[in-house]
Amino acid sequence: MEEDRRREDDWFRQNEKQLLEAARVAREKRQGERAAAENTAELSRLKALHYMRCPKCGHEMKEESLEGIGIDRCSFCEGIYLDANELDQLFAKKQEERKNFLRRLLKI
Repeated sequence: MEEDRRREDDWFRQNEKQLLEAARVAREKRQGERAAAENTAELSRLKALHYMRCPKCGHEMKEESLEGIGIDRCSFCEGIYLDANELDQLFAKKQEERKNFLRRLLKI
């Protein structure tokens, strides 16, 4: 009788360990998913807050195309910003084309 009881207790201990481990894994998975969702939401919020905003004054920027190169111009302070690939496109042009581009860009 005592032997049966001991085996039964061992069986319950083993199953409790498995159940506790499964619950721990499920909880960690839920926490990871929740953290990922919060991180995605935070990134979306920050992008909406800063996307196409002037880094100098914070006003809205408009994208313009000038000789096939997209430039971002602030609607308030008239700041001009080029993305990395746009700057590379400008440097790839011939010197005379660059001068004309900059004259048109600066409206001189």
